Amino acid sequence: MQRLIKEYVLKYLGGSGVEVPLEALDDAAVVDDIVLKSDSHTVKPLFFPGGDVGRLAVAGTVNDIAVLGAKPVALSLGLILEEGFPIRDLEKIMKSIKETCKEARVHIVTGDTKVVERGSLDGCIINTSGIGRRSEELERNLQIVRKYRRLEARWILDSNLRPGDKIILSGPIGDHGLAVLSSREGYGFGSQIKSDVTPLNLVVSRILEVGGVTAMKDPTRGGLSNALNEWSEKSGVGIHIYEERIPIHEDVKVACEMLGIDPFDVGNEGKLIIGVVPQKAEEVLEELRMTKEGKEAQIIGEATKDFREVVLETVIGGKRIITTPIGDPIPRIC
Repeated sequence: MQRLIKEYVLKYLGGSGVEVPLEALDDAAVVDDIVLKSDSHTVKPLFFPGGDVGRLAVAGTVNDIAVLGAKPVALSLGLILEEGFPIRDLEKIMKSIKETCKEARVHIVTGDTKVVERGSLDGCIINTSGIGRRSEELERNLQIVRKYRRLEARWILDSNLRPGDKIILSGPIGDHGLAVLSSREGYGFGSQIKSDVTPLNLVVSRILEVGGVTAMKDPTRGGLSNALNEWSEKSGVGIHIYEERIPIHEDVKVACEMLGIDPFDVGNEGKLIIGVVPQKAEEVLEELRMTKEGKEAQIIGEATKDFREVVLETVIGGKRIITTPIGDPIPRIC
């Protein structure tokens, strides 16, 4: 996907000159202090343990706006429905969208609906776009960062990480991808593993109030591996993480071992990785642990100038390089 975008999309698009443009490949764009994000959701199946395509659509867009430090204010909803799609399923999805919007304190304000021929797609595809604006929490956060080091950026960007910054993971990884895969393939562990899909904008507001956050990302497609490698590449730093500090639920770990899947490569929909100046890392961690979404948060490593890769220190003391996943180990999870 990264190669496709870089070689065949950016080849023709970009060059807008806006503050955070398409070619930055951040989680959203910034135009005249407005954050803009668009997301399409093709998850299969549409309903899975812990969520559905409607909850996923709202949470995914809200989270991508929030991790830049913006406050999500409004969403659009595009529905592409297959001819014959059951009305009862559509109502379940719409109810889920309403409930998730209420959690995130945003509203759907515009949208579009199309119906395509039977057999054209797997029932329903949703596109959500959203806008967000600068917040007082973001301004306060940046002021605190600048007490400890230079930061020219006006937003929380992938390129902001610097040597010494601590890396915080807000909770266990792999739940969403394994829940969707289990539901799709009928694996027996599906009832125990549930998706973590949830809007995180209110959590983000709390940690920005504490301050010191330099970079932030929700490790969705490609999981923790892909997200950390994007940070490393865009910031020009190495990242050193510790296996023993990375939370993974035991049932997810066992399922990944059975299926031959690396949990670091599995997508999540309710987790954050956060870069924080070292002087504020413990305070941010403490605030995260006071939330339902971040009660299992851990400091998993730090940025370094000693190398330019993402390096995992294993529980037995060895080291291995964590690379960007070559392909998607679990497709159609978002």
